[in-house]
Amino acid sequence: MNQEPRPEDGTLTRRAVNMLKAVRDGRAQLSLSCEPDLYVDGIPCCDQATARALGRLGLIAHSRPGRAGELVPAVVTEAGRNALSAPEFRAAG
Repeated sequence: MNQEPRPEDGTLTRRAVNMLKAVRDGRAQLSLSCEPDLYVDGIPCCDQATARALGRLGLIAHSRPGRAGELVPAVVTEAGRNALSAPEFRAAG
């Protein structure tokens, strides 16, 4: 059973929405790697699978290039902003 978030069919979990909101609010960093890790308020996120899914879905991204393993600010992409503006996701959290 696949539990990966899919904003196009309305299946972002509350956790995924809250992760997006933390990124939007400038509270998150991503490690630079092929499978980046998300940090919120300097603490590794407890659900790296969802964090990576948000990246694969194009909802979050690195703010800039850097060295492998470096932490850089995470940003919400246009697709991520669109997902957060959807009525069903605005109230989540």
